Amino acid sequence: MANISSNLKYLRKKKGYTQQQFADAMEIKRSLIGAYEEDRAEPKYDLLKKIAEYFDLTIDEFINENINENWKPKPKSQGSNLRVLSISVDQNDNENIELVPVKASAGYLNGFSDPQYIQDLPKFQLPIPALRQGTFRAFEIMGDSMLPIQPGSVIIGEYLDNWSDLKQGETYVIISRSEGVVYKRAGNRFKENRELKLISDNKLYDTYAIDADDILEIWKAKAYISTTLPNPTPEPTIETLSSMMAQMQKSISQLNKN
Repeated sequence: MANISSNLKYLRKKKGYTQQQFADAMEIKRSLIGAYEEDRAEPKYDLLKKIAEYFDLTIDEFINENINENWKPKPKSQGSNLRVLSISVDQNDNENIELVPVKASAGYLNGFSDPQYIQDLPKFQLPIPALRQGTFRAFEIMGDSMLPIQPGSVIIGEYLDNWSDLKQGETYVIISRSEGVVYKRAGNRFKENRELKLISDNKLYDTYAIDADDILEIWKAKAYISTTLPNPTPEPTIETLSSMMAQMQKSISQLNKN
């Protein structure tokens, strides 16, 4: 990424630091600073984040902007602000659905805005009208927090440009710096500088929240692909019927109180 090398060199010199002084500040070897500035290597995500924060930038700005004496920072990200999204297209200029496998999810945090990284992902298209109008990406999920959707299923999400359109109770693939790629149900509407609650459909998992500033991308779940077919619904037992009756009585009692 040429911007990283030129931006790092410009910002370091603007601060008046030598390569050694900046390396000391980042707690890394001076030779690494030289390699980054000469575009012979790229910082890993944790170091990218540390460098960007050191210069009071977002990772997107540090990677995608050409920072020089004429550059001016944009207003801090709002839910409705335009975001840079890298996509790939086929020979007929139709957008692909890129697949982010589990093994590539860690790299996606670093490469989600890099056109070459996106181009190298597996990609496909589906002849389904609902998945032809818009920008879609597919994410393989692991774990059982969203049962009955099984581990290994692929969630196809539509890119959510305006985060204010996020709806409570619907499911999304959330890309964040701290959590990586997760598929969850939204527990509240998005508000800038507020937390977003993430709910698992499997009640064995607790609800938790992430900071709005931690979020990189949001994809609204539109479909999923699974090679695990559902089992037939078991016949009700005395125990399950009793449990259902008890729940109904509890609900009726609560309604009477209200």
